[in-house]
Amino acid sequence: MPTDTIPARLLRHARELPTSAAWHTRAPDGWRARTWADVATEVRCAARAMIALGLNPGDPVSILGFNRPEWVCFHVAAMMAGGVPAGIYTTGSPAEVAYVIRHSASRLVLVENAAQLAKVQAERATLPDLQHIVMMGGADAPEGTLAWTAFLAAGNDVPEADLDARLAALKDDDLATLIYTSGTTGPPKGVMLSHGNLAWTAACAQKLVSLVPTDFMLSYLPLSHIAEQMFTIHAPMTVGCAVYFAEAIDKVPDNLKEVQPTIFFGVPRIWEKFHAGIGAKLAAATGIKSSLASWALGVGRRVAAERREGRVASGFLGFQHMIAEKLVASKVRTAVGLGRARFCVTGAAPISRDILEFFGGLGLDVLEVYGQSEGSGPTTFNIPGRTRLGTVGPALPNIEVKLGDDGEVLVRGPNVFLGYYKEPAATAETLQDGWLLSGDLGAFDADGFLSIVGRKKEIIITAGGKNIAPRNIEEALKAHPLVGDVMVIGDRRAYLTAVVTLEPEALARLATELGVAPGEAHAHPKVREEVQKGVEAANAQVAPVSHVRKFAILPRPFSVDGGELTATLKLKRKVAAAKYAGEIEALYLGDDR
Repeated sequence: MPTDTIPARLLRHARELPTSAAWHTRAPDGWRARTWADVATEVRCAARAMIALGLNPGDPVSILGFNRPEWVCFHVAAMMAGGVPAGIYTTGSPAEVAYVIRHSASRLVLVENAAQLAKVQAERATLPDLQHIVMMGGADAPEGTLAWTAFLAAGNDVPEADLDARLAALKDDDLATLIYTSGTTGPPKGVMLSHGNLAWTAACAQKLVSLVPTDFMLSYLPLSHIAEQMFTIHAPMTVGCAVYFAEAIDKVPDNLKEVQPTIFFGVPRIWEKFHAGIGAKLAAATGIKSSLASWALGVGRRVAAERREGRVASGFLGFQHMIAEKLVASKVRTAVGLGRARFCVTGAAPISRDILEFFGGLGLDVLEVYGQSEGSGPTTFNIPGRTRLGTVGPALPNIEVKLGDDGEVLVRGPNVFLGYYKEPAATAETLQDGWLLSGDLGAFDADGFLSIVGRKKEIIITAGGKNIAPRNIEEALKAHPLVGDVMVIGDRRAYLTAVVTLEPEALARLATELGVAPGEAHAHPKVREEVQKGVEAANAQVAPVSHVRKFAILPRPFSVDGGELTATLKLKRKVAAAKYAGEIEALYLGDDR
């Protein structure tokens, strides 16, 4: 009997749910569905084409493009044929794109359009292993590339039995995919995940949130990241539920409102943007509408607190909740595209407790998950009815999580990766006696709920020898509605300072009130006064040694294009520190270092 892999699960759904919708794409006249039978047929064609083009078991392939059916088809087809797919972030430079293709020694690469193709072509001379470039559907295929239809046809002479033999030969501990890290501290490393890692983790996720074939989700975050792969590829192919592919990143708000998914995953920055947008509209309400909104949110927060403990609101609170839902909460959820959401999940970075409480008041329990690529995604999870704000939940079933002597989170279980591709030294540092050394610092409460307090590599050691984790201070500062991104500084310094960016929508509202142009508002004394309030509120939550003494307001937000954020919206501290070195030095001017 073949190993229970993700490709095998796809073929099972093609047999058991042949006419059910698997993928939806946006056309001018609306969303168009493709069935599980259709998807399986195309994946098999793509897998046979790879065999025809010389792909051997264990050979890597690369994918460069936004979330599209071709992306997933190529990925699963490679695994089905015994190959190893590796996603590349679309925001990467030509050199960064070439690094993944060259390091993985990919023989084939799938690219979305001319802009992404140009990155590959610019570095083609440095890619000796690359033999074929395939274009996604609808893109022109210049000389030296294969159009999508021509690629699929390339496998017509490969017997189906040859592909079946490749699939049957897959083993749990065979390498299935490479997840290249976003590179916050150096060149990305290729995280090796096995077929067993992916299949076990996807099945575990299905049970945790009770996924069923009637669920559906919107695919929009980078598919190069394991979290989005779980939500777009592995979990849907485990359950048989449908995926809608967003048209483009700037179309996500519109697509979300149209689709109204039952399951939604967003990194903290997404929830922060939702919070800012909804908060702005609620703040603009006046009179009875304002009072009604405040009352409804208050009722919703109390009900959410009951839900987190596995209880259902009853009596007078239940009656109030029914009214609040009808008049306010349900309308707000539908307006942002989450009117049918059963489960909402956040992960990949810390999120403010205030934001989680805000969405709880709207009837959206945003469940915090913790993990990393090296653990196939989730390691701990706040499941429905067993949620504790301020934590990332208890360990998943059959996963062991403990703390090292220095507080580092250590993980052991069927989700733990095989190692880093071609990097035995880095693997030996991270995998020790079967334990994954996460690099995160954590703490457990009495009930086994884990809190992440920082990253080992981000620890600030002040001039006085105090060790300080900046992450919680930064999150406390971001609780102020005007504050966007924050980076706390203080390594080898006498005290902590911070560089702060502003939330564009909140800044625009304040600029209007002040009668100044949005581009000039960041320098207004009133803006500085508001940020100062946020700093004081954050300082009140931490010990004096962790107080932020001075801050600088930057004229624009951190961004991927600006280089301060990774494609998964994580802060590149070294890049930001170098970019704003002048502003940082000014905060310490005249002081002892």
